[in-house]
Amino acid sequence: MNTYKIHPIVMGTKRFDKGMMTYQHDYGTPYIIPIYCWYLEGGDKTVIVDTGEMKPVISDDREKGLGGRIYTFEDGLAKYGLKPEDIDIVIHTHLHNDHCENDYKCVNAKIYAHRKELEHIHNPHPLDFRYLEDYIEDVEDNGQIEIIDSDCEIVPGIRVKHTPVHTEGGLTVLVDTKGGLAAITGFCVIMENFYPPLEVTGMEMEVIPPGTSVNTYKAYDIMLEVKSLADIIIPLHEPLFAKVDTVEGT
Repeated sequence: MNTYKIHPIVMGTKRFDKGMMTYQHDYGTPYIIPIYCWYLEGGDKTVIVDTGEMKPVISDDREKGLGGRIYTFEDGLAKYGLKPEDIDIVIHTHLHNDHCENDYKCVNAKIYAHRKELEHIHNPHPLDFRYLEDYIEDVEDNGQIEIIDSDCEIVPGIRVKHTPVHTEGGLTVLVDTKGGLAAITGFCVIMENFYPPLEVTGMEMEVIPPGTSVNTYKAYDIMLEVKSLADIIIPLHEPLFAKVDTVEGT
């Protein structure tokens, strides 16, 4: 069985209200989230999950707030001896702009995304302004897009599960590691969403849905399913991972 090391690379940040992450909780609390590209080291192909922001804000203040460094796409890949043209596979959790702005640089990659994400990026609802088709037009024109319609294996040791929590085409990426099965969530949450504080669990809530979701009740159930199947939970915007080079369990 192929196993992988998961390397989180911060390629952007957002400052906003914490309630954007935690449905009905902590509104009014200032919060900073990292935007990641995840390099999956192992196997015969060079694989990343999401590509981050094209022009991330890089400042001492932001890096101090995260406790880790913020990279451009090129500098983040260079940390592992890679260049954008070295990428064989990009897997998208979803196609909101901050997760796909560097796709066009991966000229040799197959780019996997759920069909629903492609539908929405070309015809977004007015409420979902984070879909911007400019960021994928080049790779579409080049025939690089691989459309996913159902749960499937991408390469040995890496597969995707359709999890329409934050968006209709969200894909959770399941990765075999030495520490067990890791789940890079296909929806925008932090660790607290999966492991709520006592004031939330005291209301008999086992997880907290994201601040924006397709269907909050279904989001709750899907999050429970992801939590139960993985040994290692990797919430898509958890700040903790900005401080570490590798996530692979113990």
